[in-house]
Amino acid sequence: MPYFRALLIMLATLGLIQSSIAQEAREVPQNRAQVQLSYAPVVQKASPAVVNVYATKMTVQRDSMFDDPFFQRFFGDDSPFFERRPRKSQSLGSGVVVKSDGTILTNFHVVDGADDIRVSFADGREYHTELLLADKKTDLAVLRIKDAGGEQFRALEFADSEELLVGDLVLAIGNPFGVGQTVTSGIVSALARTGVGVSDFQFFIQTDAAINPGNSGGALVDMDGRLVGINTAIFSRSGGSNGIGFAIPSSMAQFILNAAQNGGDLVRPWLGARLQAVTGDIARSIGLPRNRGALVTEIYPKGPADKAGLQSGDVILMLDDRMVEDPEAFDFRLSTKPVGGEANLLVLRRGQEVELRMPLEEVDHDAEIRQITVKGNSRFTGAVLVQLNGYYRDELDLPANLEGVLVLQVQRGSPAQRIGLRPGDVIRSLNGERNMTLARFQELVGEGARGWRLTIQRGNRVINSFVSG
Repeated sequence: MPYFRALLIMLATLGLIQSSIAQEAREVPQNRAQVQLSYAPVVQKASPAVVNVYATKMTVQRDSMFDDPFFQRFFGDDSPFFERRPRKSQSLGSGVVVKSDGTILTNFHVVDGADDIRVSFADGREYHTELLLADKKTDLAVLRIKDAGGEQFRALEFADSEELLVGDLVLAIGNPFGVGQTVTSGIVSALARTGVGVSDFQFFIQTDAAINPGNSGGALVDMDGRLVGINTAIFSRSGGSNGIGFAIPSSMAQFILNAAQNGGDLVRPWLGARLQAVTGDIARSIGLPRNRGALVTEIYPKGPADKAGLQSGDVILMLDDRMVEDPEAFDFRLSTKPVGGEANLLVLRRGQEVELRMPLEEVDHDAEIRQITVKGNSRFTGAVLVQLNGYYRDELDLPANLEGVLVLQVQRGSPAQRIGLRPGDVIRSLNGERNMTLARFQELVGEGARGWRLTIQRGNRVINSFVSG
C-alpha cells in the first residue's frame, strides 16, 4: 500500500510538471495544424490596452403634461410646478489605448454629448478623460487621460488593415453588456463591407468574432496583438451577436488619431466629382472583365478632379497602389490621405488605361463660413443662407452645374418659414437674375420691392413662386 501511494504521488507530481511546461510552451497558432494552441499570449499582450468607457450625460426634463397649453394657461410657464430637474444618463462602451501617454480611441456614438467621460482598466484603475476629437462622419472619437501624473500606459500598435485577408484570425476585446472585459475569437469574414449605415465612410471589416452591445469602441486585433480595427456595430435582429460584426479599419482610426494629435483640425481631401458604381451593363460596354471601379459622372469646375484632367465617363481603377472596387472604396481611401501633395489615379478612358496625378486639396470652406441670417423687416427673415459650392453639392448630392444660394436653416415661425422656404432649398434666381450670389441676394431683398419671383431647386423639383412685398 505505501508503494502504491508513493506511485500516485510521483504521477501527480509529474502531471503538475507537465502542466507547467505546457503553460510555458504556449504560443500563437502559426498555421492550421496549430489551431489547437492557445490565444493567451495575444490576449496578455493586447487586453491591458483595452478599457471600459463610461460616458455620463446630464439632461433637464420635466413632466410632459406641463407642456399642455391647458396647464400653461392656468399656471404659467414659470410656475414652480414646471420646475425642470436634471437627469443623469450613462452609456457604456469600450476604448483602446493607442499611445503610452493615455490617448484612447473609441466610437463617437459612445461619447456623443457626454458631460463626463471616465475610463477604467481591467485591473481596476479608473481615470477621468478629456475629449480631443469627435468625428461623427467616421464614428470615431479620441480621448486622453487627465491627471495621469506621468504614468505610462500599455498601448496597442497599429497593423495595416489593408493587409488583412478574408479568413485571417482575429480577436475582439471589449466590455459586452457591462459584464467586464471579454475576449472572443473569430475570423475576418468579409472586407470592404458597405451599406452598414453606421458612418459616412462605408468600408468595414466584417468578423464573426462575437460582438455585443458594450463592445463598441473596443479592439479587433490580429495574431500579433496589433490593432486592425475598432469594433463599432453588429447586424442583429435580437440585439445580441448573430456572428456578423463590423469594425472600422485601423487605417481610418490612425488618420483620426493623427488629426487629434495635430491640434484636432480634421481636414480631408475631396475629389470634386460625382461617382457611381459600375454595373454589369456598364462593365460590358466599356470592356471591363467584371464590375469594379468608380464611374465619373460629373466634374465640379476648378476642383481637384478637374485639375487632374478627369473626364465624365472615366472609370477610376486605382488610387495610388490600392484597387478601387466601388465609389465607397474610393471615398474611404481618399479620406485617409493627408492634404497636400498629389495622388496617382489609374483610370480607364475609352478602353485605354490613363495615369493622372490629382492634387490632394481640402474643400473650399470659405463659402461655408460666409453665411448670413436674414434679419429685420423682410419676408425672408429667419433664413440662414450660404453660397452654394462644391462642399454642399457633395453633401446634398446636387448637380455639379447647379448655382445659387442654399438655404441652410429656417427658424421656426419666422417669415421665411411662412413663405415656404425649407432647409436644402437652392434659390437659383430672384426676379429673373440667374446664377444668384449671396451678395446680390442681399441687395435684391433689401431693395424693398413689391414682390420677388423665385426659382427654387428642391431635390429633383424646380419650383417657381411669387412672394409679395
